[in-house]
Amino acid sequence: MAKILVCYYSKTGNTEKMGQIIAKRMEEQDFAVDLKRVEETKVDLLLDYDCIILGSPTYYGSMAWPIKKLLDDSVKFHGQLRGKVGGAFSSAANIGGGNETTIQDMLNALLIHGMIIRGDHRGDHYGPVSIDYPNERALECCRQYAENLAELIKKLFS
Repeated sequence: MAKILVCYYSKTGNTEKMGQIIAKRMEEQDFAVDLKRVEETKVDLLLDYDCIILGSPTYYGSMAWPIKKLLDDSVKFHGQLRGKVGGAFSSAANIGGGNETTIQDMLNALLIHGMIIRGDHRGDHYGPVSIDYPNERALECCRQYAENLAELIKKLFS
């Protein structure tokens, strides 16, 4: 059974809610899922997962420092995350607040690790985004995102 990590930073609870929805949908796909705050995530544990999904609020058009620190610390595993599935999601205070650049920054780090990233031709192409507290549109994008990644994970690890 594939192991999934949904790791997030959330100060207001907005990004946390998105992570909960993604983790729940992944569990419904019969994966072993760990939903963890980044503060509870030891970098060494990244090696234990087949899929790593990161979530961050948008701060100045990029990820929050605790997520960036996890990624910076992961450099000691350069090349060892190759072939794992990666993903990202974000929340922001307003439209045009930098959600996509935040997601792309996280995905760039995962790509440099050699991870496999899957986009989506529908809705939120890079990963789910929310403006303030996730509304039903954002939550549905989280569900669809989890299903999209689950399909890829099953192809790769079943």
